[in-house]
This record gives sequence, C-alpha cells and structure tokens, in this order.
Amino acid sequence: MRRVLLIAICSLAINSLWSNSALAAAAGRIMLGYASPGRALPFWLAQDLGLFHKYGIDVEPVFIRGAPILVAGLAAGDIQVGSTGGSATLAAVAGGQDLRIIATFGSRNNFDLMSQPNIKRPEELRGKRIGLTSVGGTTWMALLLWLEHFGLDVQRDKMQLQALGEQAVTVQALEAGIVNAAVLDGINSSRLKPKGFTVLGEYADLKHQFVSQALVVQRSYLQQRGDTLENLLKAQIEAVAYILAPKNKTAAVRTLMRRMKISAAGAEEGYLDLLRVLERKPFPSVESIAQVQRLMKTQNPKIGAVNLEEINDARLVKKLDDSGFIDRAFAAQGIKP
Repeated sequence: MRRVLLIAICSLAINSLWSNSALAAAAGRIMLGYASPGRALPFWLAQDLGLFHKYGIDVEPVFIRGAPILVAGLAAGDIQVGSTGGSATLAAVAGGQDLRIIATFGSRNNFDLMSQPNIKRPEELRGKRIGLTSVGGTTWMALLLWLEHFGLDVQRDKMQLQALGEQAVTVQALEAGIVNAAVLDGINSSRLKPKGFTVLGEYADLKHQFVSQALVVQRSYLQQRGDTLENLLKAQIEAVAYILAPKNKTAAVRTLMRRMKISAAGAEEGYLDLLRVLERKPFPSVESIAQVQRLMKTQNPKIGAVNLEEINDARLVKKLDDSGFIDRAFAAQGIKP
C-alpha cells in the first residue's frame, strides 16, 4: 500500500510539474533553466531590477541539476530557454535535436581543478575519484581540458568520474573525502582554498576558449518568438552592464549572498569570478565551441559532423549591437564602449 501511495504521489507531482510548465508556456511565460547558480546573477538581477518587466516579458529562472537534464528539458519543450555550456548542447544536436545558441555570455574557462590537501601534483590523480556536476556538462568539459593540459586521460589513467548534481554538493563531497578532486567555479573553489585544499589548476592557467555559458533555444522557438528572445537579451545585457559597473558591486554581492545563502566573502569571490568571464558583447562564435567539438568527437564521432556555423545564430545579438543598444546599456552604467 505504501508503495502504491508513493507511486501515486510521484505521478501527481510529475503531472503537476508538466501542467505548470505547459500553462506557463501557453501564458507566454519563459521558463529559463540554468544549471549553475554561480552564473545566474544576471537573471536574478534582471528580476530584482524589473528588467524583464521593462521589456514586457515574463521570465521564471529555474535551477536544473545538470546541463544534460537542462538540455533534455529544452528538447521536450518544458524549458523555453536554457543557460548552459557547449558540451551538452553539442551532444543534443548530434543526437538529432534542433537547438541554436543565440548568445554566449561566457566563452572562457572559469573553473579551477581542486584536490584534497594530500594530493599535490596533477599526476597523483591517476586512479582517483573526481567530482563533477554532470558527465557531459560544462564541468566535465573543463575537466577534459585540464587533463589534456596535464597530459592525463580519464580512461588510460583509470580515473573514476562521479556526477554529483550541483557544485555545492561537489564541494561537500570533496571536503568529506568522497571524491579526491573536483572541478569548481571560483565562487566554490574560494571556499576551499583557505582550508588547505590544493589548487592543481587555476582558471587563468587554462587558455582554451570554450562555451561555458550560452543561451540555447529550440530553432522553432527562435523562429516563432524572435521578438520575445530579443527582449530577453536586452534585459540580460542590461543586467550584465549593471554587474560590470563598479558602483553596483555592493548590490550585486548582496544579491549573491541572499540567493545562494553564502557569506559576504564567498559572494565577493563569486562576483569577482563573474567579472573575469562575462562577455560585454555576447556573440556566439565558432571559435568558442570548436574546442568543445574537438574533444567530444573522439568519444562520439557524430559530434564531429555537427555544423558549428549552423548551431550558432548571432542575428539577435548583431541586431542589438548594430542598433547601438549594447553600447548604450553600458554607457548608462558609466562604462565606456
């Protein structure tokens, strides 16, 4: 009886989630999925500052545990816009999904490779357990780039990858010794550095360009709701300009503290981390996703056949740039073009 009751409750919950998503889409609400809370500050500020309302759109940012799950939600239509990296997007396109990257707000590595204090050198990772948000997501891609940088290989060096769902859980797993190393963004690695954990690789040492945060949509949604997506980009670009303006640092840090429930020091590190990676003009480019394709096609040959020119659609960003909107947004915050 308990099992039947549990199944019934789960079914109701799933149906309710699907119904809410369907009703939201029908009502014109944009369900915006993101897999990295540390990168969600522009969405949170766009909400808090009323920027979505300013441009006449109803946006609901929703945290999704892992980029592959987020992309699956996009493919199913439960999420209209996804903020994710290039690896999960490429894998979905290679699998037959018709997705487009309409903007890239992060095209540089922003992940540190951290290990427990007793591990001092990258070669000591052989045979060890490494924590990731998800296999196939952005932290996975960052790990592959770090291992290549150090001349290591997951299979050859018998590493065990453990997908832990989110960065906060990954930090806890590393602290508890469940994993020996982990790939963490700056806002999370900063929590471990003072505790003696080893920085095997610091973000600035990895020069490769790759898509770490992009806005991804179904091509059909882009065709049908181009105006809506343009307004979404306007709101996010204004939010990015707000973040990059030094005068707004205090407000931005407070938002991170409140939304992520972290200390002032952790929030400030997260803010500084964002300053290092946010793009002022978020043009999607072949260069930033080619690195992702190069590594992924060795494991899935279909990914090598994906047309990178086709997957990137820069028309909306170009329109906003050509009109002078982007420069005006930054000038309004006291930032010169």
